[in-house]
Amino acid sequence: MALQFVPGNSGAGKSFQLYQKILQEAGTHPERKYLVIVPEQFTMQTQKELVALSPRHGIMNVDILSFDRLAHRVFAEVGGDQTPVLEDVGKILVLERVVQEQKKKLGVLGSSLEKLGTVSEMKSLLSELMQYDIHPEELDEIGNMAKEKPLLYHKLKDVQTIYQGFFEFLRKRYITAEEVLDLLCEKIGSSRLVRDSWIALDGFTGFTPVQNKLLRELLKLAQQVWVTVTLEEKVPVTQLKRPQHLFRMSGEMMESLTRMAAEERVEVLDPWWVHPGEHSRFCEAPALEFLEQHLFRYDKRQYRKEQEEVQIFQAANPKEEMEEIARRIRLLVRTKGYRYGDFAVITGDMATYGSYARQVMEQCEIPCFIDEKHSILMNPFVEYIRAAVNLVVEYFSYESMFRYLRCGLSGIPVYQVDQLENYCIAVGIRGEKQWKDHWVRRYRGMEEGSIEGINQIREQVWEKIGPFAEYMKEKEHTVEERTRMLYEMIVKDDIQERLSEKKQEFATQGDQAMVKEYSQIYGMIMELLDKMVQMLGSETITAKEYGQLLDVGFQEMRVGIIPPTADQVLIGEMERTRLKDIKVLFFAGVNDGIIPKHGGKAGLLSESDREFLDSRQVALAPTARESMYIQRFYLYLNLTKPSRCLYLSYAQSNAQGQAQSPAYLIALILRMYPKLVIQDNPKDEISQMQMAQQATEILLEGLRKDGEQQQNDGWRELFSWYLRSKEWKEQCLRWIQAAYEGAPESSIGKAAAVALYGKELENSATELERFAACAFAHFLQYGLKIEERQEYEFRQADLGNVIHQALEQFSRNLKKNQLTWRSLTDQERDQLIDTSVEETIHDYGNTILESSARNQYMILRVKRILRRTVWALQQQLKAGKYEPSRFEISFSMEEDLKASNFQLSEDERLRLRGRIDRVDRYEEDDTIYVKVIDYKSGNTALDLTSVYHGLQLQLIVYLNAALELEEKNHPRKHAEPAGMFYYHVKDPLVDGKPGDEEEEIERKLLEKLKVDGLVRAEEKILKDLDRELEAGKKSLVIPAAYNKNGSLSSRSKTASKEQFEELCAYVNDKIRENGTRILGGEMEKNPYKLKQRTACDYCSFKEICGFDEKQEGNSFRRLPTFSDEELWKKMREKGEKKDGNEVDTGTAEGH
Repeated sequence: MALQFVPGNSGAGKSFQLYQKILQEAGTHPERKYLVIVPEQFTMQTQKELVALSPRHGIMNVDILSFDRLAHRVFAEVGGDQTPVLEDVGKILVLERVVQEQKKKLGVLGSSLEKLGTVSEMKSLLSELMQYDIHPEELDEIGNMAKEKPLLYHKLKDVQTIYQGFFEFLRKRYITAEEVLDLLCEKIGSSRLVRDSWIALDGFTGFTPVQNKLLRELLKLAQQVWVTVTLEEKVPVTQLKRPQHLFRMSGEMMESLTRMAAEERVEVLDPWWVHPGEHSRFCEAPALEFLEQHLFRYDKRQYRKEQEEVQIFQAANPKEEMEEIARRIRLLVRTKGYRYGDFAVITGDMATYGSYARQVMEQCEIPCFIDEKHSILMNPFVEYIRAAVNLVVEYFSYESMFRYLRCGLSGIPVYQVDQLENYCIAVGIRGEKQWKDHWVRRYRGMEEGSIEGINQIREQVWEKIGPFAEYMKEKEHTVEERTRMLYEMIVKDDIQERLSEKKQEFATQGDQAMVKEYSQIYGMIMELLDKMVQMLGSETITAKEYGQLLDVGFQEMRVGIIPPTADQVLIGEMERTRLKDIKVLFFAGVNDGIIPKHGGKAGLLSESDREFLDSRQVALAPTARESMYIQRFYLYLNLTKPSRCLYLSYAQSNAQGQAQSPAYLIALILRMYPKLVIQDNPKDEISQMQMAQQATEILLEGLRKDGEQQQNDGWRELFSWYLRSKEWKEQCLRWIQAAYEGAPESSIGKAAAVALYGKELENSATELERFAACAFAHFLQYGLKIEERQEYEFRQADLGNVIHQALEQFSRNLKKNQLTWRSLTDQERDQLIDTSVEETIHDYGNTILESSARNQYMILRVKRILRRTVWALQQQLKAGKYEPSRFEISFSMEEDLKASNFQLSEDERLRLRGRIDRVDRYEEDDTIYVKVIDYKSGNTALDLTSVYHGLQLQLIVYLNAALELEEKNHPRKHAEPAGMFYYHVKDPLVDGKPGDEEEEIERKLLEKLKVDGLVRAEEKILKDLDRELEAGKKSLVIPAAYNKNGSLSSRSKTASKEQFEELCAYVNDKIRENGTRILGGEMEKNPYKLKQRTACDYCSFKEICGFDEKQEGNSFRRLPTFSDEELWKKMREKGEKKDGNEVDTGTAEGH
C-alpha cells in the first residue's frame, strides 16, 4: 500500500504522464486492476483520451470512474442496501412537506421559508451539512456554541428541527445522494474490484470530509494510489499554509491525505514531479508559459518580447463584446485553420453573456454549446400547470385567470383571449361565480350581439378549467388525488401532442436547444408527478400547499443539453465549466464585480454566521473571504487552459448602460506584458462583413441614425460595398427608400376611403376636429376604429362624464317634477341633485362607483360639484331674461337640417351628428334670440385661431343646429344668435377674508364660474343676458365688460351679428373641405403645432404612429396665429371670395 503525489504546474502534462504510465503498466501487467477516478463531468472525455493514447486503442483492465460510478459498481458487485437514492427534486419535495408540517415549531425561519427559492436554499444547506459529515444531533451541539449570538442560535435550532424531520421522513424509505459514499465506505472492503487495485485520482482540487472518509478506505485497500496535484515545485510547506497563497488548496489536500496515510500506516512515496517538456501544454506558446509561471506570484517579472498569444480588447457593452469574440473566432478559423472545437468562451456572468452568446453565435453561424442547465419555470407546460393551480388559490382573480389563458397551452386562440380580456377589464369580471354565470352586461361602445360571442368563449374556458377548479378547491384531498385530477386535465387538453407540435416548429426553425427542451419537458413533468405520488401520495394537503409543492419541484428542475457535435465552441461559466484540450480561450466580462465575484447571497447562514462557526472549528463550505482566494486559484487554472492564445475582454458599460470598470486582472496582465496594448472593438473594420446578418444590422442602424454613424469610415465602406454588390444592390436601395420616406403613404386612395367610410360620411364635430389636428390619428380612430381598452375603474376623465350625465338627469327630473330653474328652492335643488347623482351612478358602469372607498369619495365630490354647478347656472339665468328651452338636444343625419347635411360632390354627402347640452332662448316680437351652452369638465376656452384652423368647430356647429331647430319648431319666427358658451363644471376656491359677507363670496364664485365663449355685441342683447351690466362694470355671468365711457372693454369676447354669420359660414365651408379630404382618403401623419400645443400632447396612438420629429420626414404642421381683427378679416374675405365665385358660376350657367 502506497500513496504518491503527482505534482506539477498547470499545463505541465501531469495527466498525460500519469495516463501513459498506467497504460504502460496495464499492458505489462494484464492481471492488475487499474482505476482512474475523475470528476463526474470528465469521465467520458478521460475515457476517450485513454483509448486514444493506448497503442491498441483499447483498455481491458483500466476503468474510468467517478465517485458515484464507483459506488454503483461496488454495490452491483457486493450487494448493498436496496433503499432508493433520493435525488435533488425528491429531496426538495420532502423538504417542502417537512417545512409545512414543522412551520409552527419554527422561530426565525418560519415566514422566510414561504418565499419561492428559500426551500431550495434549505436543501443546499442540508446537503452542505451532509457533505461535511454534520448530523442533526451534532447540530444541536453546534447551536449551543452560538448562544452568545441569539439570531444564529435560533436559526440553527430551526435548521435542526427541519433536518431532524427530513431524516425521520426518509428513515427506511430513502437515502440521500450524500449518504451514498457513507454506505460505500461500509461495503467497499468486500469489493474485489477495489482490493489490491492501482488507483489514480486526477482532476481534483480538493475533497469534502465525506469523500475523505472514502479515500481513507481506498488507501487501506489499494496497492498504490496516485493523486495529481497542481503545485509549483520548491514552494516551502510553510508558505502553503498561508490563506492567500495561490496553491493553498493543493497544499491542504496533500497535507490531509498524508496525515490520513500516516494514520493508516500507508507508505507515502516521494512526489513524482512532472516538469514541462515536449508534451507540455505551452510548448509552442512561450508567452502563455510565462503567464502560468508568474500569474498571481507577484514577483514583478515581465515578458518584454513582442507576442500575440495574450491579448486584451474592450467593447462598449456585453453584446458588442460577444460580437467581437464571434468575429475573431471566424477570422481565426478562416486564417489559422482552427476548428470550432478548439475554442472556448468562459465568463463569470453567464446570466448576461450566455444569452448574448446564443444570439450572436446563431447570427454568425458559429456552432456552439452553452454549458448551462436552465430552469424550466418559463416553459409553457410548467406555466400551464402553475397557472391552473394558482387560479384556484387566487379564487379566479383577473390576474390568475389571464395568466392561465395566456400560458400558451390553454387551447383558447389568442384573439379570443384578447376579446375576453377586454370584456373582463371593462366590466370588472372577478371570481369563480362570475365565470360560471352567463354574462349579460355590455360596456359602452360594445356592439350589439357581441355578448353572445363572448359567452361562447367563456363557456369553452369553463369547460376546460371548471371541473379541475371545482375539485381542487375542496380541502380534503391527498397529493395522489390532486395529482390524478391534474393529470386528467393534461390528458384532456392533449398537452403532449401540442408540445410535440411545438418541438416540430423549433426543429423547422433550426433551434436545437428548444427542440431538446421540448423533447424532455413532458417526461420530466410526468416524472415529477410520479415522485410526488410515490413519496407523498397519502398526505392530505390544500390546493395552496399543492401549488407550493409543485413550485419547489419545478424550481429545482433543470434542462440539460448534451452537446450535439464535438466541433463546436464551448461557452460556459468560469467555475462550473471544465476545460480540456482548448487551444484558444476567450475570457469575457473581465469586469470589476464579476472577476472576482462580489459576495452574493449567502443563503440561510449569513457570512458573519459562517465566520463565527469557522472560528469555533466547525468545518463548512468556504466563507466569502476564503472563496475569494479559491476563485483566484480557479482563475489561474482557467487562464492556463489554452495552449495557443488567450483573449481577455471587458465591457465599458453593462447591459443597462451603466458604466463599469475593468477587473484588477486587466491591470495585472498589462504589468506582466508591458508591450500589450488594449484593443478597441474595431467597429470600423470591413471585416464585420464576415457576418452577413450583423453587417445588415450595422447598415440599417446607420441609415436610421442619419448623421454621426454615417460619418464613420467603416460604415461608409460597408454602405459602398452593399451598393456595389450585385446581390444586395436592389435590397439596399429599398432600405434607403424606406429609411428616408419617414412616414407611410399619405393617402389610402379614394376607393378605399369610400369603402371604409361610405359615400355618405357620418361625422361629429369632434371627429372633424380630430382630422384637422392630425389626419392619421383620425384614420386610426374613426377609419380603423382603433380605441383604447376600457377599464373597470373610475378615472379623472370619467368624472366629467358622470357630472355631464347627472346634469342631464337633473334637467329631466326638474321637468318631471314640474319645477323651473328660476323657481327652484335650495332644498329642492339639493334633493334633486342627490337623486340625479344616485340614478346616474346606478347606471354608470354597473356599480363601478360603489366598489371602493376612493370611489365613494368620488361620489361625494360629484355631488359637491353638481350643487355648485346648478347654483351657478341658476344665478346666470336669474341675471337675464333667457329661459332654458331644451336640454341634451340630439341632431343627427336622419334629420333634414341644413346645419347637419353637406353636399360634398354629386354623389357624396357629409352628415353631422351631435348633442347640444343646453339651448336657452328669449323671444321678442318675431325674433327668437338663441344661446347655446356646452358643459366642459376641462379648461377649454373658445379660441378664434383654433376655429380658423378647424380645431374648434363644436360650438359653432351647435349654434347653427340650434338656430335651425328653433326656426323649424317656430316657422313663423326668425332665430338669431345671442351667444355660444362653454360652462366649466367645477367647484373653485376663492380668496376670502374673515368677516366677508356671503354675498361677496358668491360674487367671487360667480366670477370664477362665468361662461366663456362669444356673445353678440349689441347692448340690448347684452342687457337681456345680464341686466346688471352697465358702464364701468364687468359681467359676472357672460364674457363682457363696459368701460366707464360706455364702450365695450377690449377684454370682452363679443361679435356682431354679421361676424356671427361669417363665422358660421366659414365653419360650414371648413366642414365641407375636411369632409372632402376624408373621403379623398387623406391619412397623412400631419400633427399640428400651435404655439406650445401639439396634436400629439394627449394622443392615444403614439405607440402606433411612431411620429418622431427628430426622424427625417417627420415634422409638425406649424399653424400661424392671428389677432381677432385679422381672423375676422380673413373669414370675411374668404366668404366674399366664395360668394363671388358662386355669382360667376351662376352667370356662366345663365349664358
